[in-house]
Amino acid sequence: MRYTVVIEKGETSYGAYVPDLPGCVAVGETLEEVKQMITEAIEFHLEGMLEDGLPELMGLKPRRSTTAFVVLMIEETP
Repeated sequence: MRYTVVIEKGETSYGAYVPDLPGCVAVGETLEEVKQMITEAIEFHLEGMLEDGLPELMGLKPRRSTTAFVVLMIEETP
């Protein structure tokens, strides 16, 4: 599955969230770190949904695979 990931640059760190997975968020000091953290967060979030019996609600099927995602960089314009 593919998920849109929104990454926002803050003053001292980067934040990321997945609009399709409420509560799935990550923070990292660098862009590379936040990408790694959100990938892990997506996998953890989906595992929790499967354990809770929610895959039918999201059209998910139990499987192990690498998570693919699309990154949208959001930066404030001064």
